[in-house]
Amino acid sequence: AQTQSRRTVPRTAFGPAWSGFRVQGTADSPPSVAGQRQGTTSSADYDHAMARVEATLYTDASCPWAYSANPALRVLEWRFGDQFSWRLVMIGLREEASDAAVRAYDPERALARYRVYEERYGMPFSSTAKARPAGAGRGCRAVVAAGLVAPGSEWTVFRALQLANFTSSLYLDDADSIRDALLGVVGVDADRIAALVDDDAVVAEYARQQAEARSAAGTAAEAQGKTSTSDGPVRFTAPSLVFQAGGRTLVAGGWQPLLAYDVILANLDPTLERVPPPDSPEPLLAYFRGGLTTAEVALLLADGSDPIPDRADAETALAVLVAGGRAVRHPVGNDALWSSA
Repeated sequence: AQTQSRRTVPRTAFGPAWSGFRVQGTADSPPSVAGQRQGTTSSADYDHAMARVEATLYTDASCPWAYSANPALRVLEWRFGDQFSWRLVMIGLREEASDAAVRAYDPERALARYRVYEERYGMPFSSTAKARPAGAGRGCRAVVAAGLVAPGSEWTVFRALQLANFTSSLYLDDADSIRDALLGVVGVDADRIAALVDDDAVVAEYARQQAEARSAAGTAAEAQGKTSTSDGPVRFTAPSLVFQAGGRTLVAGGWQPLLAYDVILANLDPTLERVPPPDSPEPLLAYFRGGLTTAEVALLLADGSDPIPDRADAETALAVLVAGGRAVRHPVGNDALWSSA
């Protein structure tokens, strides 16, 4: 029988001495390579000695490119499992919506822009336009606060805010809106996170992360035109991934296809073991306990270094699981989030 266990993340004291998030796997990590072969999940404890690659994700919950990269990120988590340790760094694309952005905002045009991302990359978007643009500062600080309160939970909060930002009426610059988006998220104290978004320790850690995200000068991301100087320093665009192993650092700046990550990792460490895709979505839903979108399942089921996902087939397979009582479909935007029953 398959044993299903979840990794636990050790807590640290909430305080300004915390120097950054470094967690072995995300809140919804896949099994280890060995565990997958045996039909079991990896150990319930994080084992940093197992990690051979450190992956740092520079991102922002307000960025549609970062949101659209989720299927590829899920494949990396599944494929390489505990051979990776992950760090999450908030970029902070814009603290508040500028007066010019507010004046120029056209709800229908914004909605049409999101339709392009949805049709091209598959992640769900809302069919209703928001009344106004929003800054991202408080949303980023909510993620930072989660990492300070319970290291590891920042991934859960980031995921929830990303989904809510693009599929609901969430405003990332409003603490009450952030709290509402986090209510009911397992393992997250929505009231506490919302109350901490302007806390001094949270603001200080957020500033440190912003500075780290603005250290992209001279990197491969800049050479590829995948950086920005919108607020002065050369910063990573979202989502940027920096891989480190054996004293080497390789950078995938900005949005990249799965193949780009695969090429980088094959060069960084060709001995990395790779978990193949399963035959059905059921193991995926069991391991990604927070649920998966149709686009994420489709890419996870596709085989090869540059796979072509079949969303229709994935949705059919997911519907079979729902009909059999083994999965649940949660409507999200124009699509759904699927989870184990």
